[in-house]
Amino acid sequence: MITKTELCNKIEDVYPEAGVCGVDFDVDYDHCADAWVVDLHQGKHHLKTFIERDDADQCLIGKKCLPLGLKVAQLKYNFELSSLNGE
Repeated sequence: MITKTELCNKIEDVYPEAGVCGVDFDVDYDHCADAWVVDLHQGKHHLKTFIERDDADQCLIGKKCLPLGLKVAQLKYNFELSSLNGE
């Protein structure tokens, strides 16, 4: 299985608009869901999404990164949309 640092670096590569890992977003593995959790944050506001372990693994070995990129892009879009709506 990939590491948190590897996934952070890949997200920064695939979708730089997400920001910097540890500053703008965090990743952790959720053993109950058997998936990675990406937590995008700004101040006290947070939005999370799950990245399937297989999707993350496939991206890290250079197979396909589209699912990972789409999930992070959608999360960023939702976060910006909720910020505009004052939530």
